[in-house]
Amino acid sequence: MNEELIKAMKIAFATEYSFYLKAHFYHWNVEGADFAQYHTLFGTIYQEVYGSIDPFAENIRKLGSYTPGSYTRFSMLSQIDDELTVQPAMDMIQELLEDGEKILKVLDMVYDLAEGARQFGISNFLAERIDAHQLHNWMLRATLS
Repeated sequence: MNEELIKAMKIAFATEYSFYLKAHFYHWNVEGADFAQYHTLFGTIYQEVYGSIDPFAENIRKLGSYTPGSYTRFSMLSQIDDELTVQPAMDMIQELLEDGEKILKVLDMVYDLAEGARQFGISNFLAERIDAHQLHNWMLRATLS
């Protein structure tokens, strides 16, 4: 099987999982006058992303490889920086938007590899993830406007 695609899928998976974790962290800890709006926004995002985690892992398994599953391994692979502090709501939104842009770059790269390897089921899955993150980014940008 294509080792480059497997490695890229693991990076994308860890990045997706890290994005989920950060959005959930923000959902739990957001504060301020517009708490309910931001709490709901982060909830919508983390729930959608969480729904992709198991299918993402299964797509890695379909390639004949094991799926990473530890925080240590995720931190080694993820393109998203860990969040250790609670920030103001607008900073959370800005950071999640920047992370969403990072994910789109990773997903685009992995999509091209999947297409080149003729793994069309995986490329279809990745196309759906790209579309989902474009929607998340639009919601985050609109909130910042």
